[in-house]
Amino acid sequence: MTCTQHYATDTFPSEAGKEITTVRADDPAINAALLESLLERDGAVIVKNLIPEELCAQIKKDLKPIFDSDKPDPAGFFPSTTKRAHGILAHSPASAKLVVNPLFQSVAERMLTSRYTYWEGQKQKSVAAKPQIASIVGFRVEPGGKQQPLHRDDSDYHTRNCDMPVMIGCVTALSKTTKENGATVIIPKSHLWGPDRCPLDEETISAELEVGDAAIFVGNVYHAGGANVTKDDARETIGVFMCKGTLRQEENQYLELPPEVAKDRGFSPQLLRLLGYGLCPPALGLYKYKDPMEEIFNVLDEETIRR
Repeated sequence: MTCTQHYATDTFPSEAGKEITTVRADDPAINAALLESLLERDGAVIVKNLIPEELCAQIKKDLKPIFDSDKPDPAGFFPSTTKRAHGILAHSPASAKLVVNPLFQSVAERMLTSRYTYWEGQKQKSVAAKPQIASIVGFRVEPGGKQQPLHRDDSDYHTRNCDMPVMIGCVTALSKTTKENGATVIIPKSHLWGPDRCPLDEETISAELEVGDAAIFVGNVYHAGGANVTKDDARETIGVFMCKGTLRQEENQYLELPPEVAKDRGFSPQLLRLLGYGLCPPALGLYKYKDPMEEIFNVLDEETIRR
């Protein structure tokens, strides 16, 4: 799709989907290619048993003091009854296992890897940049909470339809999430809409999840945290959001997890690169004109870029 077509609203579909496909992570037939096809078609998919319940329990325990100390969002984007957790990797080592989940990361790489061919002098070169973490956020929606406004996560990037997708999110249930306690609501196929199509609340479907299940969706599908109409049932989730490696990260990881913290936590080279400490080739993200993985973390492997 050309950028000119972005403004021709009659070129886009406008219907909303009627269901969110559900698959099982432990099904041998499920792989990144299949998830990519479902995400391209519907914009979202539910993956059962993405991570073990024991891992969810540990992450939930780690995040409790952060949720308990959170203050209401002054901007009002999050309802006052929604508690958030930031800087998660600094407080919950267990959450790293979720971030590097092979199935999620493989589909993120398939959909968000940036490929580029350019001339350097008289030599033509081709490079590929893997995606990075845009943000990692925990959500606790407490009883009485209203629904968030429907939104596209990639609005931060001022996207046009010819750019999409530039993000993919994975929201995993730390507690059972239901329509009544505020499960994420999604409008399937809304990632295909043009810029003038307004999302409507009645078009949403609740992504109900058991502990360890996840809703994976592209950044341009309309969604929102649902309303919790229960009296005593808070729902807790953790969202890992990835973006193209050529883009600025939504959550400033260098402030959340500066080098000294990342070193102290013993993060793997994979996790360091996901946090943005790697180089996006040919030279985006240099430090002292070197790949930060080498200059800061003394990592020299097959992915380290040397200029």
